[in-house]
Formats: sequence, structure tokens, C-alpha cells
Amino acid sequence: MPSDNPTSELLTSDQVDPVLLDLARDRSGFADEYPFRSRWLRADGQVLHYVDEGSGSVLLMIHGNPTWSFAWRRLIRDLSASYRVIAIDHLGCGFSSAPQDPDLYTLAGHISRLLSLIRLLDLREITLFAHDWGGAIGMGAAGRAPERFGRFVLMNTAAFRSRAIPARIAVCRTPLIGRWAVQGLNLFVRAALRMATEKSLDAAARSGLLAPYRTWQRRLAVHEFVRDIPLHPAHRSYAVLLAVEQSLAQFRHAPLLLIWGMRDWCFTPSFYDEFRRRFPEAECQPISDAGHYVFEDAHEQIIPRIRQFLAER
Repeated sequence: MPSDNPTSELLTSDQVDPVLLDLARDRSGFADEYPFRSRWLRADGQVLHYVDEGSGSVLLMIHGNPTWSFAWRRLIRDLSASYRVIAIDHLGCGFSSAPQDPDLYTLAGHISRLLSLIRLLDLREITLFAHDWGGAIGMGAAGRAPERFGRFVLMNTAAFRSRAIPARIAVCRTPLIGRWAVQGLNLFVRAALRMATEKSLDAAARSGLLAPYRTWQRRLAVHEFVRDIPLHPAHRSYAVLLAVEQSLAQFRHAPLLLIWGMRDWCFTPSFYDEFRRRFPEAECQPISDAGHYVFEDAHEQIIPRIRQFLAER
């Protein structure tokens, strides 16, 4: 089915910049963890990378910051045996292109490009998986195309306004200092390897999470995600996030599974409580000893719980 956006199209490898192809091929240290075939699309004129594994009902996985589709690797490997699992890399993340225009890295832009993928692949009866900023992006897409979505699995995320921002993230928004720390020293990505988990990551996980963010240019998206947190009405993404929040009510009775690492200092249990308030029929799986990267800390628990949810709902 053609995309509604004339600048969007699926691409073959020979249509992709060799620099991106080389980035996707170099999986040193994590090749066994992420063995999936790279696929590509052009959305809003930008080249995005995604994986598409298995067949059956569609599970669409949306990452946040500073991760990429690698974060979903264990779920992709397991669930693709029974379902069609699709995971996208947002602009500037993973193996997607990283243009140096900050205005491209907005909530509205990420939602638009995700919708392009959904329409290009003509995805329907989608089960949305979302983590971190993937919640706002994924629910933003669902709010604009509700007829394509059926179920939701949300993990340590948000899709509504909040004035809560941890000090360690707020400092990364400081002019000059924040950019130097995030883009220059890669502190945001490196700190997350320790601060976002309650258990030590193995070498392959560390290699995979670091791999796309080796240069200043490749870290622009990480910095812009931090800048794009809308705390006041004048912010560039405030109105978009408000619209996402207002669209949530239409899914109030949809099957929803909340999986939450309860030791998350970023998307704290207060965000979990807010989702429970908005979705009183939701199934809940709080995990007391897991942090923000709940898919790293508790994958042995969450995969069977997800399989149960998908089978029953």
C-alpha cells in the first residue's frame, strides 16, 4: 500500500548510503545478540533502519533514548517464532541516518516517520510495545491511526505531560555544558549502562547499546531527545505531547499490559500509577528489583508474561 506521504518509500540496500550499510554491518561484539536482517525506508526524506522478523500478528516495538532496536533483541528472537515482530530505529538512532539539523528531532517528527513505516507496510491489528520516549511516539502514532492498533504493552514510559525531571537529566539540558557532556563525552549513553539497570550488563549488551553512538554526529539524536522534553507550554513539543495525552482516552478499554521496573529513577513508579489511573482495566506486572532497562534486568520474567498476555487477549 503506498504511503500517504510522497517522500516515503521502502528501500533496497543498493539505495542506501554505503556509510549506513557499513554501520549496520559492523556488529563487532554483539553480532550473536543482534543477528537480524537490516531493512530500510525513506520517511520524510530521511533514511530509517528497521528489522522485520517472523510472521503472524504484528508486534511493533518502539524504543526510547538512548537505546535503539537492539534493546528489543531478546523479545524479537523469542516472539518472532510466533508473531511478526517489527522494531524501528528512530532518526539518528541505531543504524538510521543522523542528519545534523536539530529541528528534525522532535516528537512530531518521530511520530510522522513511524506512521510512514506503518502505512508503507500496511500494518494492522498492531500490538504496540513501547519503552521510555517510545511511549509518547508510539501512542502518538496510535492516536492518529487508531484503526490500526489493537493491544498495547508499555514499559517504563510516559505518554502524557509531567513536570518531573531528574536532576541528572536536567543538567544535560544545560546550554553548552549539556551538549559537551552528551555529544562530546557520550556521558548520557555511557551513564545509562550503569544507572538504567539494577544488574550488570554483559559485554555484548554494552557493546550493542554503545555501537551506534561512537561520534559527535551520531549522538545528536541523544542530545535532542533530552532537549525535546516539554516542561512548559512554550516548548516546541508541548502541544504535540498534549495531543498525545488527549488521545489516550480512546484506548481506555483496549487490552493493555503494563510492565514496570519499580527501581526506575527516571520513569518512576508515579508514572506507572498514572497509567493505572488512566487505564483501570490494564494488566500489571511490576518488577520490584528491575530498573529503567527492565528488558535487561528482567527479560526472564517479562517474556513469558508477554506471551501469556498475547495468548489470552
